[in-house]
Amino acid sequence: MRHATTTYPVLEAIRKRWSPRSFASTPVSPDTLNQVFEAASWAASAMNLQPWRYLYAHHSDQENFQKLLSCLMPGNQPWAKNAPVLILALAKTLNDDGTPNGAAIHDLGLANGNLSLEATALDLYTHFMGGFDREKAKQVFELPDGLQPVVMIALGYLGEAEQLEEPFLSREKAPRQRKPLSEIAFEGKL
Repeated sequence: MRHATTTYPVLEAIRKRWSPRSFASTPVSPDTLNQVFEAASWAASAMNLQPWRYLYAHHSDQENFQKLLSCLMPGNQPWAKNAPVLILALAKTLNDDGTPNGAAIHDLGLANGNLSLEATALDLYTHFMGGFDREKAKQVFELPDGLQPVVMIALGYLGEAEQLEEPFLSREKAPRQRKPLSEIAFEGKL
């Protein structure tokens, strides 16, 4: 396990969560995946609008899995193709009356945090990817205006790092790091 070394005590699920690139071929059951989405659904949400949406495909559904995989940038495809599940996380940026929802991306981030921590509690791992073609995703999935592709997620059980080629193998084994709190939290002013 690659638990985070923290300065202050935090929840075990936070310490245990990390973003591997190596996934086992073990499928994720529909019930387990639904449990992860259920956790996402209970995230805090401005005005309880719940603007998160998820498109996903299991590896066994090659047609839809390949559609999602094709939206990833070439740097993510070599390892993400082995994940048991690929997910496209979307934010509904327009309210039903057509006005902008300024909190939509923030709320999706909270839902994704819940999703990730629930996955971790189930011994699943997530790897969030900003490296994908958002315009292609809009076209491939015929997304309506106001539904913004924000991030893609590879989800599955942890695989052996040695199944990865370079440069991914080195990244998989590199020490985990975070900026010190003095660089991210400021009392009173920046």
